[in-house]
Amino acid sequence: MPSSRFVTRAILAAALFAGGCDRQTAEPAQPAAETAGRSGQKTFNGTLSIENRGARMPDFALSDPSGKKLTSADLKGKPALINLWATWCGPCVLEMPMLDQLASDGKLRVVTVSEDLQGAEKVVPFFAARKFAHLEPWLDPENTLGEHYRTGILPTTVLYNAQGREVWRMIGGHDWAGPRTAALLADTVG
Repeated sequence: MPSSRFVTRAILAAALFAGGCDRQTAEPAQPAAETAGRSGQKTFNGTLSIENRGARMPDFALSDPSGKKLTSADLKGKPALINLWATWCGPCVLEMPMLDQLASDGKLRVVTVSEDLQGAEKVVPFFAARKFAHLEPWLDPENTLGEHYRTGILPTTVLYNAQGREVWRMIGGHDWAGPRTAALLADTVG
């Protein structure tokens, strides 16, 4: 009989697959970034949620493919943007260069956490091909953060203030290079 943790992970993986971003079907459950107007600019369909404002950052331990560790305690003292993503998720892939640029000024720690079931096998080549300057390939093999946030959609991005308290969540894709981002970060990132 499977353990309850295995069953929980299987159910969450199924929910992310069915209810979230899926590039493997003709009609994605979560619309990918849509082309808008004649300019070819990308628009996104993310939803801002403040439902969990003030909640503490969950305790977690992530690792990168080389075994380097990152814990929630390592993020205290500076605003942090935690982004759950996967290599197979269209909006996630579109967001990554913008998140890399967002992290470039050093005022905000941007933590991208792969929810790929194959972990480093998928993430290492993805990062190698794109040569991100400011993002690190964090892995969540136990799906700890996916289980905690329970949005069922990738990408899910959560902003925490320097005290480790949630400010807001962006559920779905977002244009991190757009003008709305500066307004969303203004009160938290000085």
